[in-house]
Amino acid sequence: MLRLSAIGDVCNAQAAALAILRQHPDTTVTWVINRTEASLLEGTEGCEFIIFDKRAGVAAYRHVWRELSGRRFDALLLMHASMRANVLSVGIKAKRRIGFDRARARDFQTLFSQERIARQPDPHVVDGFMQFVRHIGIATQEPQWDIPLSADDRAFAEQRRQAGRPLLVVSPCSSDRRNNFRNWPRDRFADACRYSVERHNAVVVVSGAGTTVEHDYAARIVAACGDAAQSVVGQTSLKQLYALIDAADLVIAPDSAAVHLASASRTALVGLYATSNPDRTGPYRGRDGLVNVYPDAVKQFLGQSVDAVRWGQRVRDPAALELISVEAVCERIDQLLSRNVA
Repeated sequence: MLRLSAIGDVCNAQAAALAILRQHPDTTVTWVINRTEASLLEGTEGCEFIIFDKRAGVAAYRHVWRELSGRRFDALLLMHASMRANVLSVGIKAKRRIGFDRARARDFQTLFSQERIARQPDPHVVDGFMQFVRHIGIATQEPQWDIPLSADDRAFAEQRRQAGRPLLVVSPCSSDRRNNFRNWPRDRFADACRYSVERHNAVVVVSGAGTTVEHDYAARIVAACGDAAQSVVGQTSLKQLYALIDAADLVIAPDSAAVHLASASRTALVGLYATSNPDRTGPYRGRDGLVNVYPDAVKQFLGQSVDAVRWGQRVRDPAALELISVEAVCERIDQLLSRNVA
């Protein structure tokens, strides 16, 4: 398997690896992956991780090719359609080289593959990954995930719980990329978290990677919630983050890695979607907790309906997030926390 990033996509792709291993438990899945993403999945039984460290430049390619030198695989699953991944695949020998269908084979991936998965109409990202394993004859069922956690990871999460109070994990920011408008306004996040404390006596833990923006979000939320909230922004490994989400009663996040980790752990989720289509990139599980204004954003900012735009079309306007009201998020908080209590 060649899937380098991002965290949410790599989490989703684990379901494909596990599907292979369930049907062929004596085999090994060798996975070429970025260093950060590998830290989440490290310890997955049956998986060998070959690290691609893009910070090393050309040396990163040489490292992977050297690690795999002299090996020839039954199949190479090109599950990452990017020029970096395409070039990296050149040095990996396999009897079969399988890529995306033409509609999804970006950056000339068809030149680097010999076979293509079947085209699917408007697929979810997870379904696209599962199509790879079906292509090689694996009888797939409902996708499953199993992210290994140590006792220390679980202890880290349990230390944030308080007896008799629901644990709300908030991951307010998506990845910091150009024109990647997914973050709900700070003050609205703070208002929703304050509501969860006042109405449900929740304990709030704010997570994030440690950027200035994430620290600012955390400061606003903690100020709004007082002693009921704490920030672990920039203080967790990916496994500790997953342990927190797994231990939580509820997660609130925009389109980001956190929603996919919540889906993998079956933790109740309020997902905030305005600029991206949750039918494509949303959580595979827990869809009933979404606040989805993407159709409204497409109409208001693109002047079209969802059916008329390209599948996965992004709305590149930060004002789209303002279509998500605090009231709508609080309604989901009520529904999901009340369900957990019941």
